[in-house]
Amino acid sequence: MTAASAVLREMRWWDIAPVLELEDELFPEDAWSAGMFWSELARARGPHATRRYVVAEDPDGRIVGYAGLAAAGDLADVQTIGVTRGHWGGGLGSELLTDLLKHATAFECATVLLEVRVDNTRAQKLYERFGFEPIGFRRGYYQPGNIDALVMRLHVQGTENG
Repeated sequence: MTAASAVLREMRWWDIAPVLELEDELFPEDAWSAGMFWSELARARGPHATRRYVVAEDPDGRIVGYAGLAAAGDLADVQTIGVTRGHWGGGLGSELLTDLLKHATAFECATVLLEVRVDNTRAQKLYERFGFEPIGFRRGYYQPGNIDALVMRLHVQGTENG
């Protein structure tokens, strides 16, 4: 399937249950809890919003991807990106990341950071295509398993600071 077959929209509270199912499928050892998503969504609306969470729905209304961004000052952090295996390689991850980066600019962030598992080369290649560069490691970041995270950074174009 391709990204063209999915529609992006803002994540809402009623999306948490289906997102958790996908989260458990994609990240079984370190999946987010419902409380984590509730906390993030609480900061995603209103005049002082500092979060952007989006879902991708297929034509049947099933959630096939999701992504989230947190902003603080002129720094944004990609919190999560998940895409169903059936949509891997179809451009949906790129579409989700594009949405997050557009909102990083709207939040007036000059820099976007993210962490990615050192063994997730597929995701690393996606981030590199967008211009993210490796800047360091977080040892034992992903638990269980004590897997290191590669920290990557992108200087966002179009901001006053960048």
